[in-house]
This record gives sequence, structure tokens and C-alpha cells, in this order.
Amino acid sequence: MRILLTGRNGQVGFELRRALAPLAEIVAVGHAECDFARPQEIRRLVRSVRPAIIVNPAAYTAVDRAETERELAFAINATAPRILGEEAARLGAFVVHYSTDYVFDGTKHGAYDESDATRPRSAYGESKREGELALLNATHHHLILRTGWVAGTHGANFARTMLRLASERDSLSVVADQWGAPTSAALLADITAHLVRQRQRQVAREAFPYGTYHCVAAGETNWCDYARFVVGSAIQFGRPLKAGPAAIRAITTAEYPTAASRPANSRLDTRKLREAFGLELPHWQTGIQHVVQQILGA
Repeated sequence: MRILLTGRNGQVGFELRRALAPLAEIVAVGHAECDFARPQEIRRLVRSVRPAIIVNPAAYTAVDRAETERELAFAINATAPRILGEEAARLGAFVVHYSTDYVFDGTKHGAYDESDATRPRSAYGESKREGELALLNATHHHLILRTGWVAGTHGANFARTMLRLASERDSLSVVADQWGAPTSAALLADITAHLVRQRQRQVAREAFPYGTYHCVAAGETNWCDYARFVVGSAIQFGRPLKAGPAAIRAITTAEYPTAASRPANSRLDTRKLREAFGLELPHWQTGIQHVVQQILGA
């Protein structure tokens, strides 16, 4: 059995190379092997690899730049999943694809579940929602995992940025009125491997619970408290920093304007995922503390 893994050098792709390795032969590709803005390159790739499973963490993730690079964002986030879905359907393959909390407008008071209406407020969110719909229409044999606030030991992310800034500055100001669940790339990869393994063991393939699922760590926090946790963890691991947790000031979204609108509420209800696949999701602090430890080499 062969798994085609895209985005091999991204945060999630890097961890998926580890998590999926025991399950099948992995053909992992990045931008150098396939430009996901070019549909014909994607078709050629899938037809040459002929995978039984396609795992697609590749994405355009420059949220603010997407406001002025809509065409590129939609090519990678919407057209590419459609092509993968069409080629998977032709081969009889199964697709795992990743989406985002940005498909919601962030105005709901509680956690979003999979039945809630999507109302993206940014070009990035629109492109990711378009990708969900495109894949859904291309093949029934798919899983779409919506996640958010992802941090890994490989690549750029909020945790790594906070560690760098706290080592350079005496104080930081971080938004405290946006809420979500920081989720480690390793957790996403391990969950994906669990789902793929269940699909491999499913004798009656049509009985497998395909569909869209929310996939984030347990618990919730805001960006400011998240930053304080990251910095505090680094100090506990013995890394001296100029700015400690007490030097991180809470500000509002209005005080930190960005080109793209961010959801104030990125809470995602994971009950459907947990019940369908028998999972217990760890608290976000567990995964993020491990990410910090790995970044520091502690």
C-alpha cells in the first residue's frame, strides 16, 4: 500500500512523515516535487504514484497576504483539493485533508460543531472553505479535519515567534480577546495515523465514518495566556529570557489591526471525532509544553 503525503516540509507534514511511516510506503512531496498552484502537475503526480491513500496538509497559510494573493490562495487551498479528490475517485483512493477554524466567523458564544454554518471573513478562510466543498463534491471517500492554532517543532508558528521575541524584548503585547485551543502538529499527525489505521482495518469500506471532523487539543485559552504559557515553560526548562510571563501585556484585537480578520472565537467542538473514532484528546498545554521543549532542545 502506498500513501501520497503532500506538504512534506510543513509543520504537520513533517510530523506525518513520522506518524504514517509504520502504516505503508510513504511518498512524501513538497513544492520542489509538485507546484500545487499548477493542476496538471498535481494530476501527473497522483497518476504516477497511484496511491491508495492521499494525505494533504499542503496549504497556502499566509493569512494576511491572502487578501492580496487571492488567486494563489484559492489555487492551492481550493483547486488543489478538488484535483486530488477527482484523481482519488478515479483510483478508488481515500483522502485526508486539513481545514481550519477560519471557515467560521467567530461570533458564536460556544464551541463550533460540524453542523454550524460556515461564514469565513477572510480570503484565507474563503479559500479553505471552498477547498472543503470541492473535495466533498469530488469524492465521498474523504476525511476533512478542521483544526487551528497549530504549533510544531518544525517550521514557523506562534510559539516559536513568542520565544524569539521574548529573548529580544523586555516586554510584549499580545491579543487576549481571541480564543481557541493550541494544537501540536504531532497530535494532529498521531490522530491522522489512528484514523488511517482504522480505515485500513475496515473491511466494509462504505461503513467507514467519512466526513468532516473538528480536531484540536482539549481546553481553551487566548493568545496572550498562550504566550505566557510558552514563555513560562521555556524559563522552567532553563532558558533565560528578557521578557517573562508578567511582562506580556494583554491587548485587544482593535489594538493590533491586521489585513485579514481573525475569528474572535476559534473554539471547535471535537465530540463527533472522539465518539466516532474512540479518541481521548489531551489538554493543549501537554502538547505545547512538548513543542517548547523540542524547540529549545531541552
